[in-house]
Amino acid sequence: MLSEISGKLRHGAMDSDEFPTVGDFVVASLRTSEMRATIHTVLPRKSKFSRKVAGINTRQQIVASNIDTVFLVNSLNKDFNARRIERYLIMAWESGAAPVILLSKADLCVDLASKLSQTEKVASGVPIHVVSTVDSIGMDDLNQYLKPGRTIALLGSSGVGKSTLLNYLAGEVIQETNEVREYDDRGRHTSTSREMFILDSGAIMIDTPGMRELQLWGGTEGISEAFEDIEALSSQCRFSDCMHKNEPGCAIKQAIEDEIIDEKRFKSYSALQKEAKLIERKQKDINRIAGNKKSKEYIDHKYRGL
Repeated sequence: MLSEISGKLRHGAMDSDEFPTVGDFVVASLRTSEMRATIHTVLPRKSKFSRKVAGINTRQQIVASNIDTVFLVNSLNKDFNARRIERYLIMAWESGAAPVILLSKADLCVDLASKLSQTEKVASGVPIHVVSTVDSIGMDDLNQYLKPGRTIALLGSSGVGKSTLLNYLAGEVIQETNEVREYDDRGRHTSTSREMFILDSGAIMIDTPGMRELQLWGGTEGISEAFEDIEALSSQCRFSDCMHKNEPGCAIKQAIEDEIIDEKRFKSYSALQKEAKLIERKQKDINRIAGNKKSKEYIDHKYRGL
């Protein structure tokens, strides 16, 4: 049934996150004769996966809400990227849902051990499943998450096989799929909107379009979860304000030298911390001048390029 938000909700909302998104529970009145509904209120969310909108504007986009589990789908082809997995993990931890990593297209992977090792290093304690819909590798292992009333969101870049996974789990073709480009294994958008599907198991699955940009929104708590190893090491530095550069007694530098942690992982941690702090400063600036559109545009211009 098609629904629309009430005029009171539209004009009373202070920000876009007060509008309904996929996964929300709402209070609505039905107009049966028109086969339509009017949404009056969005009920409190128990979880939400958010990102900063693409571009320079500092606004939140809620990708999905009230999720129990996030399937972070990453393909085992040329598009595999451990740094991207780190970023998705931060956003998943921040959402309040439980992350699960799916390494898809295992039938096309020739260096599985290496990619699995890279994933395990950036996702300590997070369930990792190697799967293939072509050979049915690992697909039965996903049934443990498909419980009645549980909501699972499929998240990942274009071409990682989210819609194909959904079709397999549903037992029928409910989403169109496209082939990836041969020369770089990058995908093309198949899903163009976020949609919910109820599986035979009673689980609810949310399919989302591939994300070209995944900029942090919040993220400080998520960073602490995703980089628990690095934050634990930093507490062992001789100086509490250690910058992990040239200070004596730096536990991070020593761990890198001893190959306990990867230097690329530490650099990623530092860059993501910087990004999260920048977003936090912009949010504080905007909250201070909330409601002033021109001031919001000024803030976005002020931080452009940082």
